[in-house]
Amino acid sequence: MNMKNKRTLILVISFVMVSAFCFGGSRKNALSLWTDKAPAKKALIEYVDSVTNKKSADFIPVENRIAIFDFDGTLFLETDPTYFDWMLFEHRVLDDKSFTPSAEQLEAAKLSREQKKFPGLSASRERMVSEAYKDLTLDDFYAYVRAFMKEDQPGFTNLKRGDAWYKPMVQVVSFLIENNFTVYVSSGTDRLTVRPLVMDTLPLPAKQIIGSDSTIVTEMQGDKDGLEYTYTQADQLVLGGRNLVKNLQMNKVSSIVREIGLKPVLAFGNSSTDASMLNYSIQNNKYKALAFMLCCDDLEREYGNLKKADSMKEASAQNGWIPVSMKDDWKTIYGEDVKRK
Repeated sequence: MNMKNKRTLILVISFVMVSAFCFGGSRKNALSLWTDKAPAKKALIEYVDSVTNKKSADFIPVENRIAIFDFDGTLFLETDPTYFDWMLFEHRVLDDKSFTPSAEQLEAAKLSREQKKFPGLSASRERMVSEAYKDLTLDDFYAYVRAFMKEDQPGFTNLKRGDAWYKPMVQVVSFLIENNFTVYVSSGTDRLTVRPLVMDTLPLPAKQIIGSDSTIVTEMQGDKDGLEYTYTQADQLVLGGRNLVKNLQMNKVSSIVREIGLKPVLAFGNSSTDASMLNYSIQNNKYKALAFMLCCDDLEREYGNLKKADSMKEASAQNGWIPVSMKDDWKTIYGEDVKRK
């Protein structure tokens, strides 16, 4: 065999090996933290195979491969006892000696810590949380969040607050990015709180992180509306302390339209407050689209809620979503070295 033919043979063998890895081996090993018989795993891999194949009738151009994920309870721990942002608020009010809380904030934080229970969604809750960080610069607030992330996560061994990610879902995000999906996170938590949590773990830029919003002003702006004030070169941005929008339910759909401008083809949630986002993504979509609903049915590795899990399974059957069982579909949640207390 002459040198030209040898080089040709080497190129052919190399292409076959790379193709086997990209289109066979990577699929075979994809989502390795999921059990082999998990229906959601099978559905997602088959979906990605189909929509990334140019010869498939389901092919989706790269620019339209939009995937959107809820945060708390979908990607990240929301139990024991509750959401990261409310635990941060409790810390701010009860543990931070540099902060002087209002009587209302103090009463709410004490009650929830004593009862180990989230107080529920309300306008007063959102207002209190926003007011707790009023006048902090953006950099100072990000640093505050990151410092809290380094604390031990209650209810578990070998777990820091900022590391409380569902590892099988992190794997889903990586799998989609590898297949040229643009991934967004749409959270009910304030976006400035979510940014450090997400960006320190996932390869996502700030512009792909959507959340609830509070006012951002300047130190010298005072009570003037943004239309009445001009930012100067001597200004510095600070948190304004007033909640603007809670990014849940229909507000998640509105934020998708405003901030993405394209309908997602994949959507992942874990509760009824994600229903609007999931339904919007699969309703009358010109591309093949799927929606997944995580069901918190694991009582051994996680602080699950069987009543809620059953409700979400029923909702999945009614709406055409694909349910995900944390108990049956995942080999691990936070890693084998992490144990529930």
